[in-house]
Amino acid sequence: MDNLIEDLKWRGLLADCTDESTLAERLSKGPVTLYCGFDPTGDSLHVGHLMGQITLRRFQLAGHRPLALAGGATGMIGDPSGRSSERNLLTPEQLAHNVSSISRQLSKLLDFEHPVNPARLINNADWTVGVTFLDFLRDVGKHFSINMMIAKDSVRSRMEGESGISYTEFSYMLLQAHDFYHLRKTNDCELQIGGSDQWGNITAGTDLIRKKLGVVAWGWTFPLITKADGTKFGKTASGAVWLDPEKTSPYKFYQFFVNTEDAKVVEYLKKFTFLTRGEIEPLEAAHAANPGAREAHRALAREVTALVHGKAACEDAIRASQIMFGGGLEGISEGVFNDVVGEVPTKDIERTKLEGAGLALTDLLVHAGLAASKGQARKDIEGGGIYVNNVRAAEIARAVSAADLLFGKYVLLRKGKKSYAVVRAA
Repeated sequence: MDNLIEDLKWRGLLADCTDESTLAERLSKGPVTLYCGFDPTGDSLHVGHLMGQITLRRFQLAGHRPLALAGGATGMIGDPSGRSSERNLLTPEQLAHNVSSISRQLSKLLDFEHPVNPARLINNADWTVGVTFLDFLRDVGKHFSINMMIAKDSVRSRMEGESGISYTEFSYMLLQAHDFYHLRKTNDCELQIGGSDQWGNITAGTDLIRKKLGVVAWGWTFPLITKADGTKFGKTASGAVWLDPEKTSPYKFYQFFVNTEDAKVVEYLKKFTFLTRGEIEPLEAAHAANPGAREAHRALAREVTALVHGKAACEDAIRASQIMFGGGLEGISEGVFNDVVGEVPTKDIERTKLEGAGLALTDLLVHAGLAASKGQARKDIEGGGIYVNNVRAAEIARAVSAADLLFGKYVLLRKGKKSYAVVRAA
């Protein structure tokens, strides 16, 4: 517990703290209750949410009591922090569905069954929905000046933008401050953590607690995770990387992390995994000596995928990844192979064409789009660059028949090291 802050700082997880020295002193005296909030704007968290929940888990492992706060109330408003436009408003029914879906994902990241300091999922709708507008103005609004609110980065940046900021979103800071005040009063919650874009909202809460309760509370923010070029982390060409396996398969999730930029992989190892300093530093040294070996990348992808999806799903994702690098198909499950099918061009073919003696491989390569002509297909086979089900085709006269079908329906073709196609018998 005494080394928690130093570990967080080594991992690069400190952007701002309201008073680091007094917080360190308080943590050394015994467990604290802390919280991190998320607005359930969708029915799944994405990798951008991982930082808050993993940091909560670090505190839990150090003996502290984590609260994961679902913004069932604030999610109806929308946080302007880090956004250039206003969010779409959700109905109470949509938010309730989203909270229910996300709770299953949180159980992978936090220990809700711990016998001493179990995590808890709470919803700010439980204490906010019944508060009237006049009560809120009297009990919360009077403690904040417009001057102070405008000075906050999250508000000022929106006011200076083209679309401005609505009164609805302008009020978000007060709602989050009220959450912290309520939790300090009812749950003895002394610490709120969040991304650096939450600093203004968090310090509004510590101010409200000091004014209304006359006690101390702390805020801790970690840097926002970005790519090497400074753009937002967690997006791919096909969209966000979700924690829900139905939205982003474990294979695609694994691929997202294994393809981390070289310049960021050690940073992500520190921030997203529970590997110790003694485990990360050798990976850092190996990466510096030979980044092409991708040892650090595989360790990062393995640890995060196992954390979010479990060890079995992680092992399947690794097997699927190995297929894409020429690995053998023995013992592979259809589910794992289907992850591969979803990543490469797939062409259907009439099953009857593969019956009996089958179809010439040269014809199949043209059909799959891996060769422009039968002549080119022959040259590729002669050069040793064509593989059927990841086995090199040695003969130009090679035919592909029903006996080659994987799971009775697929043939995996490869040209060279990286050009894949799947032919599906229909």
